[in-house]
Amino acid sequence: MMMITTHLRSRHHRSKSTSTSICTGAFSLSAAPSAVEPFLTPLSHHHLSAVESKDQLIKSYTVTPPIKPWPQRLYPKRLVSMITRQQNLDLALQIFDHAGKYHPGFQHNYDTYHTIIHKLARARVFGPIETLLAELRQSNIKCSENLFITVLRNYGIASQPERALRTFLRIKNFGVERSVRSFNTLLNALIQNHQYELAHALFKNCRKKFDIIPNVFTCNILIKALCKKNDVEDAIRVLDEMPGMGMIPNVVTYTTILGGYVSRGDMVRAKKVFGEILDRGWLPDATTHTILMDGFCKQGQLIEAVKVMDEMEENGVEPNEVTYGVMIGAFCKENKSGEALNLLDDMLKKKYVPNSALCCKVIDVLCREGEVEGACDLWKKLLKNNCTPDNAISSTLIHWLCKKGKIWEAKKLFGEFERGSIPSVLTYNTLIAGMCERGELHEAARLWDDMVEKGCVPNAFTYNMLIKGFCKVGNPREGIRVLEEMLGKGCLPNKATYSILIEGLFDSGMEEDIIKVLFMAASSGGIDTESWGLFISKTAGNLDSRRGMLNEIIQLKL
Repeated sequence: MMMITTHLRSRHHRSKSTSTSICTGAFSLSAAPSAVEPFLTPLSHHHLSAVESKDQLIKSYTVTPPIKPWPQRLYPKRLVSMITRQQNLDLALQIFDHAGKYHPGFQHNYDTYHTIIHKLARARVFGPIETLLAELRQSNIKCSENLFITVLRNYGIASQPERALRTFLRIKNFGVERSVRSFNTLLNALIQNHQYELAHALFKNCRKKFDIIPNVFTCNILIKALCKKNDVEDAIRVLDEMPGMGMIPNVVTYTTILGGYVSRGDMVRAKKVFGEILDRGWLPDATTHTILMDGFCKQGQLIEAVKVMDEMEENGVEPNEVTYGVMIGAFCKENKSGEALNLLDDMLKKKYVPNSALCCKVIDVLCREGEVEGACDLWKKLLKNNCTPDNAISSTLIHWLCKKGKIWEAKKLFGEFERGSIPSVLTYNTLIAGMCERGELHEAARLWDDMVEKGCVPNAFTYNMLIKGFCKVGNPREGIRVLEEMLGKGCLPNKATYSILIEGLFDSGMEEDIIKVLFMAASSGGIDTESWGLFISKTAGNLDSRRGMLNEIIQLKL
């Protein structure tokens, strides 16, 4: 639980004056109170004997504010601005507390409480919120429901539905009437956290228990809950009952039902619901079209999805970021790189920023079709459009360049990426693997050194690639040295590590070194089945000449 602490520091006891300075940090995000003594400089006996009360003692100190300059005249509106601008959450709490406790004549109001609670809620720091709400309740300050809606929404986002429910139930304790707005926010928080049954139960009892009359948004939320738990039939019943409750279903209502059918893979009924929207004279928005398109794509009906997108554009409905993502992903899955690239170009022209996963799909399909140059052109286009490629995109392109034997183009691309970003272990590994595969071990070693120098810790894959590289050029003993370093660094080898090295030693005729490798394997956790099987398969053809080695290893295995 977050704690609220007060730190008092006395500065210099000025002669012929009772004014001493103290610094406060009343609200703290730290887990424990400070161990600092309240007064660093002991007060004289004469000074204490002259103080008649605790209040007089506190007034005899000048409080040091948490930030400087501190305004001489402070009003709630100005404090709201100070808290809003403050990026350090701990300081924001201290500013709030200092103003209420130590600024002459200042009193908090609803706006100051709402501002600090809103800031904490968005940061998912809920401990101090409970303390502030307790203070607010005792202060008799008139509150608004908006404050609780903020807290409810953020409890939902933070996966704390129980706290959201508890907060909703105590709203009345603050002299605030609960309305359908806070009720809808609670239902959304519950559905976000898969509490569908509880949401349904609250809906059925909202009039009786809370004197809240549901509206069309409430019904839409309930329909969403029912569809998410695959109960589209009950969702349809709620839809049919809405007119009887004085509510007219809207596009969102039907889109949610449509989404329920799409989740089931029932595209016939989904299409029928889409037709009902059109029959009512409504124009489905980008979201409705996208859900239908996504359903067709998941069923492998790409032509139907394309038809929906064409109809959408004919009706003047602009595709959004999600629409592009769905269609580009579907084209990539069907290995249609040209169509995927065209849509990605449209997306960039409309200033949408494609996410990393989407870019990787397009680059991957381009390279699979042999269009590595096209993938490199896409990289440059992303840079020109201020879409800085991340490690996933870079690694994908480097992998394909290396696979096509273009290791120096891959190295150049790595250098361009390195100038603006910090390569990850994955990016380093991909290029090191490519260099080792082509026998460029000196370059691989340079990348290794660069990797370590920048604090990027090599993993088992990195070591395996180097071992494999040395075995490939006929120098498996150097691979053994890499294995020794690997074990020395505390990096645990995997099954592939020993198999790569054993095979490399056999192929180079250095069978006597296999005992050493297997002893190392045994001392670091045992010989895995794969490595043991590889050894047996290699020795089975010449048991007589290798009987001594086999006996040693059998003893080792035992």
